[in-house]
Amino acid sequence: MKVHDHEEVLFCNDSITGLRAIIALHDTTLGPALGGTRMWPYASEADALEDVLRLSRGMTYKSSLAGLDLGGGKAVIIGDPRTDKTEAMFRRFGRFVDSLNGRYITAEDVGMSLTEMVNIRKETRNVVGLPTTMGGSGDPSPVTAFGVFCGLKAAAKTAYGTDDLQKRKVAVQGAGNVGHNLVGHLLKEGATVYLTDIHDDKLAAIKAEHPAVNLVKPDEVIGLDVDIYSPCALGATVNDQTLPLLKCSVIAGAANNQLADEAKHGRALMEKGIVYAPDFLINAGGIINCAWELRGYNSKAAYAQAEEIYRTALSIFKRSEEENIPTYLAANQAAEQRVRSVREAGLGF
Repeated sequence: MKVHDHEEVLFCNDSITGLRAIIALHDTTLGPALGGTRMWPYASEADALEDVLRLSRGMTYKSSLAGLDLGGGKAVIIGDPRTDKTEAMFRRFGRFVDSLNGRYITAEDVGMSLTEMVNIRKETRNVVGLPTTMGGSGDPSPVTAFGVFCGLKAAAKTAYGTDDLQKRKVAVQGAGNVGHNLVGHLLKEGATVYLTDIHDDKLAAIKAEHPAVNLVKPDEVIGLDVDIYSPCALGATVNDQTLPLLKCSVIAGAANNQLADEAKHGRALMEKGIVYAPDFLINAGGIINCAWELRGYNSKAAYAQAEEIYRTALSIFKRSEEENIPTYLAANQAAEQRVRSVREAGLGF
């Protein structure tokens, strides 16, 4: 993806705190760009840039499909989230966020926590996902997981004719906050769950809470004979190497950018008869939660709006079937139509 597809890309560097970050604003037609900040030990700045460009574009589509009056943006911080965090680093990052004058609102993403949101808030008001003690909505992961669960059920209904998950086998890749909550929903529905993660402590915590979960090694999860594959860690797990190994009929998870090559692999999944739930379609629960924080948080309303992901997903799957196009393209077109109609009418942010 090229930088000129975006409205603005800000490189944030500070030698004193060690901050190396990139903020990407993709499109603010519908409203200010809201998207989380991710912290990850990228191998290079080029890798970080590629990730933030794809993620910010996905946020534009995510907000559009969810019916939110928000644009798409994202931020990445280069570093190890387990060892490199300091208050000063995140306060300095907050200054960069503030310099965009409200065009970008940040929130929690991979590698981040409420602690970092609090430190960012010390330097800018343009942050959501704050603790409830500060008037915020807290961790958005439970609502994200619920939305993914609703989208997963819609994909199951499309593939199998029923959204009943009793006895369905589901492989969840990623035991972070979203994966943890998703496992709970799946087990409650009677699904058989296989779970993997690169961090053994996360797996142990979920196993202790849910003894019925089956733990598998990271390199085994793709080839499992399951009904549903749910990627909930980093993206690009559907690629040239993994496609021939997939034995599922549904792919529905929380991870962003699950297809290494959207066009190529989206078409390949359709040809294999696998129902793919586009990530930005079904993982919108988090941004829905944050949007409610902006207007005055209401947990019940946030969950009710996240539940609508089920019906939106069914409409996208129907469009895909009727037009004989991959589901990712059906979702893209629906999102783009809304942005285009507002822009052409001279409305919006």
